Amino acid sequence: MAGDVVVEARNLTKIYRDFWGRKKVDALRSLSLTVERGEIFGLLGPNGSGKTTTIKLLLGLLFPTSGDALVLGKNATDVAKNELIGYLPEESYLYKFLSAEETLDFYGRLFNISRAERKRRSAELIEQVGLSHARKRLVKEYSKGMARRIGLAQALINDPEVVFLDEPTSGLDPIGTREMKDLIIDLKAKGKTVVMCSHLLADVQDVCDRVAILHQGELKEYGRVSDLLKIQDLTEVRIRGLSESAKAEIERIIATDGATLESMGHPTTTLEDLFLRIVRESEAHPGRRYLPERKGGSSGTDGDRKTAASPSSN
Repeated sequence: MAGDVVVEARNLTKIYRDFWGRKKVDALRSLSLTVERGEIFGLLGPNGSGKTTTIKLLLGLLFPTSGDALVLGKNATDVAKNELIGYLPEESYLYKFLSAEETLDFYGRLFNISRAERKRRSAELIEQVGLSHARKRLVKEYSKGMARRIGLAQALINDPEVVFLDEPTSGLDPIGTREMKDLIIDLKAKGKTVVMCSHLLADVQDVCDRVAILHQGELKEYGRVSDLLKIQDLTEVRIRGLSESAKAEIERIIATDGATLESMGHPTTTLEDLFLRIVRESEAHPGRRYLPERKGGSSGTDGDRKTAASPSSN
């Protein structure tokens, strides 16, 4: 159901400490975000920004220092939720001497799926990820792209409601990348919720509905991709058939000259340009982070972006 929150972080903080309990790294600071049912949500950030820490906290593989991580209304540390989620790590850990069919049958048994259902699901997923021709081949003979595909099938064997994908297109050629993105879009069409992180910004721009940009453990930007990429102080008008004499009085002539107004709106930048600008601003003004709008008033701003100085952490 649209608007139904299935993944939520509330002031999520993770501090790594050394053997003596002294603070070593602030991996994540007061992260708050939501992921709604049926959307594709992207986590972006340079290395060390907190993406992997966030994924592991949401999966329950790490315990937060403070704050809450919720998946499908359950605390992330509640193992009962695992029956309803799927996970594709950055490196697929597969048994090399099993075939695709045997791999999916093995993981299906971990979920106590019946033999008949495992067989049906395995055949369906192998077809879905395009490995029907290699269903009997050993995984050790697979290319990187084929290994990513069977890894995705493994993440879907339990028919999960929420799927976490860590660098799903890593190491794939352009054709494999396009096919993986099509598979992710198909998951949304089937009602799945997808949370993915990636360094390949063009891939995120192609498939994600909303994104969160992290840097140095803090949320720097958050929202719909289409809104974030609009250049708000520019308006673009595209007109077909407008005569040269009409250009000087364009607004009046559009209605009287018989021309066709094809589109009018804000031109867009690219996710790569937006990402690089946010990282540079973050380095120039450390401590500024995204703040959501408050009801009845606006949030703190930094130019056109909703950011504000965060309190220093000790």
